[in-house]
Parts: sequence; C-alpha cells; structure tokens
Amino acid sequence: MKSYDLIVVGAGSGGLAAAQRAAEYGAQVALLESGRLGGTCVNRGCVPKKIMWHAAELVGELGHSGDYGFDLAVNGHDFGELVNRRERYIRRLNGIYAKNLERRGVHSLAGHAAFSAPRVLSVAGEEYSAERILIATGGAPVVPGIPGAELGITSDGFFELERRPARAAVVGAGYIAVELAGILQGLGTAVTLHLRRDSVLRSFDDILQQACMEGLAASGVRVVTGFVPGAVERDAEGLRLTAASGESSGPFDVLVWAVGRRPRSADLNLDLAGVQCDARGAIEVDEWQETTAEGVFALGDVTGHHELTPVAIAAGRRWADRQFGGMSARRMDYSNIPTVVFTHPPLGSVGLTEREARETYGDAVRCYRAEFVPLFYGISENKPKARMKLVTVGSEERVVGCHLAGPGVDEMLQGFAVAIRMGACKSDLDDTVAIHPTAAEELVTMR
Repeated sequence: MKSYDLIVVGAGSGGLAAAQRAAEYGAQVALLESGRLGGTCVNRGCVPKKIMWHAAELVGELGHSGDYGFDLAVNGHDFGELVNRRERYIRRLNGIYAKNLERRGVHSLAGHAAFSAPRVLSVAGEEYSAERILIATGGAPVVPGIPGAELGITSDGFFELERRPARAAVVGAGYIAVELAGILQGLGTAVTLHLRRDSVLRSFDDILQQACMEGLAASGVRVVTGFVPGAVERDAEGLRLTAASGESSGPFDVLVWAVGRRPRSADLNLDLAGVQCDARGAIEVDEWQETTAEGVFALGDVTGHHELTPVAIAAGRRWADRQFGGMSARRMDYSNIPTVVFTHPPLGSVGLTEREARETYGDAVRCYRAEFVPLFYGISENKPKARMKLVTVGSEERVVGCHLAGPGVDEMLQGFAVAIRMGACKSDLDDTVAIHPTAAEELVTMR
C-alpha cells in the first residue's frame, strides 16, 4: 500500500488548489481524479460558459455598431467553430494543470476513488493511505424525477451541443438557468425560460432580480412564470413540456434542466470512513473543514454551501496553509463573498441584500441607489439602464452590501468587495475621487 502525507480526492478547483499549495510546503501529495483535470469549472462550467457568454455579448456589441457609424454585415455565425475553439482552449488548460502538478511533485492518479477503510482509498484495485485525506469531489446537476425528464439535458449536456438549437426550453431560476438562457438567445435560439415562481435569482437583492427579468425580456427570452414541470414528451414536432397544472409548452429542439446541483458524494463509500452526510448528500464539516472522521476533511461544492469556484480555491489554499504551512488560525471566512451572474447585462453582488440587512439591523439600514444610461448607449436609440445599490448600516453608514447591474460590473465589483471587506463606510466612498466618465464612478457619487 502506497502512503502519502495527503491524498486529495477530486481535481477540480478546490482539490487542485489544496494539493498544489500543500506540495509547495513539502508535503507528499497524491491527487485522485476520474475525469479531466480542472473539474466542473474548467470543463463544464465557468470557463466554457464565459467563452459562450463573450460570443453572445459580441452579438449585442455588433448590434450597436451602426450607432458609431459602422456599416457592418454579419454573415451568420458558425456555432460549431466556436465550440471547437472553446474545446481546444480547455484541452490546453487541462495540459497546463498536468504540467503544474508534475512540476510541484504531486502524484496524479486517474481513476475512481472510494474508501475501503478509514483513511484508505482504493483506485483501480490499488490501495492508498494518508495521514490526511481531503474530499473535493464537487457536485453534479440535478434532473427532476418526472416522466420523460431523461429527454432533457443538463448544463453538462449544454456544453456537449455541437449545433445551435433553433428552439430551446430552459427550466430553472438560478444563475445557471438565466446564464444559459441568455447565451442561447443571444446566439439566435428562441428561448423559453420556465419559472416555478414569479422571478429569478430569488436569493439576490430585488434590484438585481428586476434587472435580470428586464434584461431577459429585452433580449427576447420568453419567460413563463408559475410553471411547475410535470412531464416531458417528444412528438413529431419536438419536445413538449407539460406543467403539473396541465399547461403545455413547446415544441422545442432542446430542453435544459437547470434546477439545482447535488453534492457528488454517493459513490465514495463514506460510511467505511465514518464520514457523515446530510439528507441531500452534502458532507458535514466544521469551520476548519473537518468531517466527522478523524483525518478526513472536505471542501467545495461537496459540502453543499457557497458553491462557487473561487470559494473552493480559497478554502483549499487556506486549508493547506493551516495543515502544512504552520498557519494555525488560517480558515475560510464565508462572509462578504462577491459573486457575478453572467447575464446580459451582467450582475454583481457582495454582502447583504437590503432584505437581509433590514432583518438583521432594522431601522439602522439606509440604502443608496443609482439608475442611469451608460455612456456607451448615449448615442444609441436603444438606451438600456444600469442599476446600483449600496446597503449601509448605522450612523457611520458602514457599507454591508453592494449590488450592481450593467455593462462592466463583473470587473468593477472586485475592488469594491475589498473595500467592503475592510469595513468601508459611505463617507470613504464619498471621499474617493471619481474616475470620469465611467459607470463605476456612480458608486462614489451617490447621494
């Protein structure tokens, strides 16, 4: 049996970050992965999604070329070529990860890993043990348990499409649903988005929900509310989605399920290791990423909360810093995590929503808002608006939330997230000289 200081199960964002950081401290590390290096984010998530989003954004930019005096003719779009270029880029990233692991001395093993005993893992008939085992196996998309659900695809299947469908149904209200709906619509697909309730992104601030709903409508996405899926059927015209109430929607060429994700923990034999999970399969951990089994840790999407790539990376590096770098107090702080939804326009959020702040601080909350037409659209007949909101608390007006919708907010949020994490007050923003003319200046000129 081969032994290591650390075995990491899962070569996604969190697992790679932890394995490489631990190896940099001198630990003997093995990394076990059954799929391609990089996990969901690189292969079936953030990276290919952002490339597709850029393509859809470019369509919008071309639509405004006439406002700037250009006479352009767009002679169609080669969806297959976009997919080919995207996949070549991802394979390049896979190779870069492999070289980085080799350079750091991490022993990378391909194959499915499962526990055969406490702190012992079996891969392809061979057993490996370690003083510490870190589980970072991520998550997988959920398919609803209704008749005909298998006729649809998930986000994984979306990235396997080689041709653009003419008609698509998307089911879901979260960030994956609205992002994929926007991408498909932007590239020319007629999209119908099906919501169980009356809005999208329900955990986000109201200003972002409104901006997203208006953006979807403006792009041409048909939004159906109050639609609880009951069954899927295929007929001569395509796929049809029937609601539990009997309402029918379709026909469609493709149906995309974006109704959530589940932790990928079911096939790890966790019971043999003494690792407990909750009812949905999320591995239970404490604030130090420790599971219920001695020497076994878990982080990232498999723990079932804050399911974001940068969160998994940060948690993995902090965990390695503590375990192998001598930083005994180093741990992940899950407050004030910035996030961006790549819709059209993009949305950015960090900190508390207005509702959350009022539930916690009551009348001590004061909000500042801005709504304006970005300069890019100033000479256009079509003038979409950007929206911004600052949520402050107390007499010092400490900023506890920042919510942005509009072009460029995906890039501008990072710096303001630093300021909020450092405890910035409204007066600190007021005293910062604005950069003009930009959209970002609105955040330091609100009254």
